[in-house]
Amino acid sequence: MRISTASLCLIGLICLFSSQAALAKKMYRWVDEHGNMFFSDQVPPEHVGYRRESLNEKGRVVEVTPQARTKEQLEQDRQLKALRKAQEQIIAKQQSHDQVLLSTFRNIDDMRTMLENNIKTLEIQKSVLQSNLKRFESQLAAQQKQAAADERNGKRSPKALLERIKSTEGQIQLTQTEIGKQSEKILQAKAANAADIERYKFLTQSDSDAPTAKAETAQNKMPELGLFNCDSEAQCAKAWTIARSFINTHASTGADIDTDKLIMSKAPAKDSDLSLSISRIGDGNGRQQLFLDIRCRESSLGAELCASQKVRDIRSAFRPYIEAALASD
Repeated sequence: MRISTASLCLIGLICLFSSQAALAKKMYRWVDEHGNMFFSDQVPPEHVGYRRESLNEKGRVVEVTPQARTKEQLEQDRQLKALRKAQEQIIAKQQSHDQVLLSTFRNIDDMRTMLENNIKTLEIQKSVLQSNLKRFESQLAAQQKQAAADERNGKRSPKALLERIKSTEGQIQLTQTEIGKQSEKILQAKAANAADIERYKFLTQSDSDAPTAKAETAQNKMPELGLFNCDSEAQCAKAWTIARSFINTHASTGADIDTDKLIMSKAPAKDSDLSLSISRIGDGNGRQQLFLDIRCRESSLGAELCASQKVRDIRSAFRPYIEAALASD
C-alpha cells in the first residue's frame, strides 16, 4: 500500500498529540490504612475515601482531597459547629451587656445606688407576700378554731366552712411557693449585681467616681476576660496545647470533648462544679482567637459561684497563662 508523505505527517502529529495528552493526564498519590502508597491516573472505587494528592506533570502537588469523614465525625462536626456558634453568641452578648453598662451608669457610685434600689424593690415584693402569708395563716387559724368548736359541741362543720379551710390552705401553700421564688430571685439579682459592679470597675479601671467610658472600651478589654488573640496559625497551635493544660488545672469536672476546635469538660453536676471550655473562633478580621467559657450549675449557688472572685480570677489568668507559657517555649 502506498502512503503519501502528507499522510505520514498526519499520523506523526496524531501520535505526538496523543503522547502529550498522556503526559498531561492528572496523576494521583494516596496511602491506604496499611501504609501502602499508590500512584495512578485513576482511583479505584474502594480507595476514594482515602486522602489523596493530585500531581502535575512535574510531580508537584496541585490539589489535596481530604479523607472522607465518617458518620460519627460528621455528627461531631455538627455538634462542634453548634457549640462554636453558641460561644460566639456569648461573646456578642457580653459585648452588648458591656455597652449597656457603660452607657447606663455615669460612675460606680451611681451604679451601686441603682442596683441597690432594684434589690429593695424585690425585697418589698417579698415583704408583701410575707404579710399575705401571715394574714392567710391567721385566717386559717380562725377557721380551724371554729371547726374545732363545732366538733366539741357535737356539730358537723358547715360545708362552706370546710371549703374555706381548704381554700385558705391552698392560698398558704401558693404564697409560700411564691416567697421561695422571690427569695431565689433576690439571691440571683445580688449575684448578678456583684458581677456587674466588678465588670464595670474593670471596664472603667476605677473603684470610685470615674468618667464615662466609651462603648468600644468593652470590646478592647474582652481579650483580658477569656480571650487570647493568636498572631499566627503556628502560635495558635501552641496556645491550644497550653489551653488544654489550663482546663485540666481549673475544671472540676472530667474531660468531655477534646478536638482541634473544642476542648470542653463535662457539664457541672454539683453547685461547686466548674466546667470549662475553650474554642477556636474568628475575630472577624481573619485572625483566630481562643475563647474561654466557664459554666456553673443552674442554681442560686451556681449563679453565685459564676459571679464569684474565684471565677473572675480564672478568666483573668487565662491569657497571662498562655502568654507566659509561650514566652518560656
